[in-house]
Amino acid sequence: MSAGSRFRQVLDEERPLQIPGTINAYSALLAANAGFKAIYLSGAGVANASFGLPDLAMTTLNDVCEDIRRISYATDLPLLVDADTGWGGAFMIGRTVREMARAGAAGCHIEDQVGVKRCGHRPGKALVETAEMSDRIKAAVDGKTDADFVVMARTDAHAVEGQQAALDRSAAYVEAGADMIFAEALTTLDEYRQFTSAIDVPVLANLTEFGKTPMFTTGELADAGIRMALYPLSAFRAMSRAAENVYRTLRDEGTQQNVIETMQTRNELYDVLGYHDYEDKLDQLFAEKGITNKND
Repeated sequence: MSAGSRFRQVLDEERPLQIPGTINAYSALLAANAGFKAIYLSGAGVANASFGLPDLAMTTLNDVCEDIRRISYATDLPLLVDADTGWGGAFMIGRTVREMARAGAAGCHIEDQVGVKRCGHRPGKALVETAEMSDRIKAAVDGKTDADFVVMARTDAHAVEGQQAALDRSAAYVEAGADMIFAEALTTLDEYRQFTSAIDVPVLANLTEFGKTPMFTTGELADAGIRMALYPLSAFRAMSRAAENVYRTLRDEGTQQNVIETMQTRNELYDVLGYHDYEDKLDQLFAEKGITNKND
C-alpha cells in the first residue's frame, strides 16, 4: 500500500484525524509511540529546525525532500508535507509532487500566496489570482505518479479577502483537482462549518499555537465537520523551551543536576530507537562470523 493510500485509510478511521508536526525522524518515532496515525512536516519546521531560518521562502525542494527521506525511513506513518507555493511554474510544481512522493511523502499542500510567502498567521500576506492557483493545482495533479498521493490546496484568503472569497477560491481549487482543502487562519467554528458545508472534500483545520485560530478540541472540530486537525509545531515549541532551560541551567549553575528530571533517560531513548535489537543483531552477525572463521 502506498503512502498516499495509507493516509486516505487513516483519514477514514479517525475523525478528525490528528496530525502532529514532526521536525525530524526522532520526533516522528515519538509521535508513532504516542499513537498518532499520520504526521506532518511543515515548511516552518524545515526552515526553523533544520536551517535556523525564518519561514520566509528561503528553503528549497531539495531541503524539504531530505527531511522527508529521513522521516520516512524512520517510520511508515503517512507523512503530509508543506510544499509552500510549489517552488515555481507548472513543470516545477509537477516535479515537486514527484520528488516528494519518491522521498516517501503521502501528500502535500500547496498554497495560494505569492512566491515570497509569509507565515499564514502573520500580517502582510499577498495572494495570487484564483486562476493562477488553480493552475498550480492542475500542475500538481498532473505530476502524480500515484493516484492516491494527496494534493491539498491551502487557501490564505480568509485573512486577506474574507470568508466568502476563501470559500469561492476553495471551490475553484477543488474543481481544478484538489483532493482536500486546508482552510488557513479561520477564527470560529461557524467559519469551519461554512467550509465543510460548502466544500465537498475533506477540510483541514490548522491549530498552530499563538496564531489566529483558537485551540479548538477534536470534539468541537468533529461537530463542525472538520476531517483533519493539524498541530504543525507544537512539539517543536515545547522541545525548544526545554532546551533553552537546560542550556541556561548548565551555563548559570555549571551542572545539569537541577534539570535532570526533565530529561528523557538513556533507557527511554534506547526503547524508542529499538537500540537493543540493533545490538542483538550485531552480536548475532559477529557470532556467525566467528563460527565461519573457526570452521575455515
